[in-house]
Amino acid sequence: MRLVFAGTPEPAATALAALLRSKHEVIAVITRPDARRGRGRTLHPSPVKALAQAHGIEVLTPTSLRPGTEDGDALVQRLEALQPDCIPVVAYGNLIGPNLLEIPRHGWVNLHFSVLPRWRGASPVQASILAGDEHTGASVFQIEQGLDTGPILDSFAEPMPQRATSESLLEHLSEQGATLLVNTMDALEAGKISPKPQEGEASYAGKISVEDARLDFTQDAEVLDRTIRALTPQPGAWAMVGEHRIKFGPIDVLEDGPALAPGSIQVEKRRVLVGTGSHPVVLGHIQPPGKKYMPAIDWARGQHGLESKVFA
Repeated sequence: MRLVFAGTPEPAATALAALLRSKHEVIAVITRPDARRGRGRTLHPSPVKALAQAHGIEVLTPTSLRPGTEDGDALVQRLEALQPDCIPVVAYGNLIGPNLLEIPRHGWVNLHFSVLPRWRGASPVQASILAGDEHTGASVFQIEQGLDTGPILDSFAEPMPQRATSESLLEHLSEQGATLLVNTMDALEAGKISPKPQEGEASYAGKISVEDARLDFTQDAEVLDRTIRALTPQPGAWAMVGEHRIKFGPIDVLEDGPALAPGSIQVEKRRVLVGTGSHPVVLGHIQPPGKKYMPAIDWARGQHGLESKVFA
C-alpha cells in the first residue's frame, strides 16, 4: 500500500523504520515542526523527520491542521494529490479533522500503547505503571473524531515487566507495536481485517505536568515507587529539600527497615533512606539542581545537616 506516516518522537520513528522495511511504500511523512531544545535553543528536527530525510522521503510539517488555515488547507491538497491508501499514526501530537480523515481509502489508523479502552489519552504508559497494572500492551485502531474511541483493528496484551519505568516500557512497546502496525497494514491490504468496537470500561490518561510529578512522602512506599518509575525520565518525579528541588530515579522499598517519619532522611554508610507513609525507601540516583543524576549517597555526603531536613 501507499502510506503517508504521521508521527513525531522516537517511538514513532521506530514504527516508521519498521514500515520502511516492509513491503509497503512510505511516500511522505507528517510530523511536528522543528523544535528548539538544549542550552543553545537551536532548532532540531523530530526523530521522524530525521529518519524520513535520511531515506529521501517527503516531509510535511504543518503548524495547524485546522480547515481554513494556510497549512491545514495545503495539507489537504497535498494528501489528495498523493492519494495514500492509509495513514498510520504514532504519537503525532495533533487532532485529525474530518476533512482529513476521509482522504485515505483505509482511513487513518493509530498505534496506541495501551490495550484500549484501558488507557485513552496522552500518557497511557505512565498511567499503567502508576495504576499498578498487571498487564500492558498496544492497540491499532481506526481514528475517528472521539479521543482514542475508534474501533480496534488489532492489539496485543502481555504481563507488565517487573520494575518497568516509562522509558523502558515505552521502548519495549515501541518495538512490539511497530511489528503490530506492519501486520495491520498487511491485513488491511489483504482485506483480512474487520474493525471491532472497543469493549470494557474506559480510563483517561491525561498529560502529566511538572507539578503533577511532585512526590508526597505521606503516601505508601509502593505508590511512591510506582510514581517515580512512571515519571522516569519525563517529567521526572521530584520533591523539595529546603530550597532545593531534587529529582528522583527509581527507589527500593524496605519491608523491614527502620521507622522513619514521612519525608525524613537517614544517611547510612552506603545508602540513603527516606520515610514514607508505610515502609522506608532506599534512594537510588537523584538529580540536584543544575547537575546530572548521581548516586544518592554521593550527594548526601556533600550535604550539611541533611538529617535535620525533610523531603516535602
